[in-house]
Amino acid sequence: MTVAPQRLRWIDPFTVTGRHVSLVPLEFEHEQGLVEAVQDGRVWDTWFAAVPSPDRMREEIERRLELAAAGTMVPFTVLDAQGRIAGMTSYMNVDAPNRRLEIGYTWYRASVQRTGLNTEAKLLLLGHAFEQADCIAVGFRTAFFNAPSRRAIERLGARFEGIRRNHLILADGTVRDTCYYSIIDSEWPAVRRHLTWLLDRS
Repeated sequence: MTVAPQRLRWIDPFTVTGRHVSLVPLEFEHEQGLVEAVQDGRVWDTWFAAVPSPDRMREEIERRLELAAAGTMVPFTVLDAQGRIAGMTSYMNVDAPNRRLEIGYTWYRASVQRTGLNTEAKLLLLGHAFEQADCIAVGFRTAFFNAPSRRAIERLGARFEGIRRNHLILADGTVRDTCYYSIIDSEWPAVRRHLTWLLDRS
């Protein structure tokens, strides 16, 4: 029996641009811009969200690029409409055999939050996942106590699947419960229309 060779990488790094946002492959050269972005509103200063502090930014870039080399993550630097670095996001927990992945490890500078940037970033990432990579499901996860993140995920049209209790032990020893959401391929056309509608109204 002949076994077909497996692809080493399911989704190659890519660049995509919309009206409000551009997503470019993460590079070490982005470090200073990311440090400046995370200082806008001190967005790392929460106990429940995994946002890198300025002094841990290079370590976080290294971590994401190592996962990218292993084929389990596709990390991006997020740029706003003016080309300024606004934050980070990624495809994570990439599961090529089952054509599933998650969108996460996302954070933005405070000054672009609650704008069209996040909506369009998710639209672009979901579009590539379902239309180019032929995903059957895209997941999202966030901390139980991260109410703004939960609202943002629900606003996208993702369905709540449940809470993974005692899911993660954080750096300070606190145990985190994680809320899990997903969008499946049959739901994508309606979600795409919804996100486009939200962008048209923004």
